[in-house]
Amino acid sequence: MPESAELLTQPSEARDFVEWRRGRTRYAVWALDVDVPEVCQRVAAACAPVAEQLLPGYCRQPHLTVHLCGFPKAQADFADDYGVDRLAAEVAALRRVRPAAFAIEIGAPASFASAAYLAVRDPAGGIAGLRRSLGSAAGEPGFSYTPHVTIGLYRGAFPLAATVDRLAQGKIDIPCTLTVGRLALMTYAAAVIGGPLATVAEFDFASGELLVRDARQMREFFGEHWPARLAAGKCADE
Repeated sequence: MPESAELLTQPSEARDFVEWRRGRTRYAVWALDVDVPEVCQRVAAACAPVAEQLLPGYCRQPHLTVHLCGFPKAQADFADDYGVDRLAAEVAALRRVRPAAFAIEIGAPASFASAAYLAVRDPAGGIAGLRRSLGSAAGEPGFSYTPHVTIGLYRGAFPLAATVDRLAQGKIDIPCTLTVGRLALMTYAAAVIGGPLATVAEFDFASGELLVRDARQMREFFGEHWPARLAAGKCADE
């Protein structure tokens, strides 16, 4: 790219990417649930100066993605399927480490080419530790990771530098600190860009148990006998 060329935001398309999902309906991630008033207020304040540049309809709750999983199903057929054996391996890896609760800092707005976000600091290295644990079960080749809370996706190609300047106009106070003690297994409708997240299970750091939030969905994703496939420890319903 010539040095004189201005960097632009990358627009998202509000459509069903059927060639990506190939008939599959839900996509899963491991994430930290940060859907609390302090973070929601920061998201709203950061969104206001750039609202007309963002793709309409983004309604995903504030969260911090830790690890990409894939399309959940009992048996993996494609490389991006998330089979029950991989779920079992990741839960076993978390149990071996038994992470302690840790603090994160939600800070100022910033931007990728494709999305505006709130920056996140990981002073205790808790997020990095979780990613190392999950990466020992399944890696994310070629994926560049920056912890963040997404504000919204861009609807067009706008000058990036000017957009970052506008984001800085949001009334954001000093960083807020949150303590996290669970890692959520969340899914979203693959056909909907920016649609809401649903938590189907959570790994509790203190107990080392996988707490089921939606038993019906877990059975639909991984089969009736999925708990028996978790090789280490037990699965607890709450």
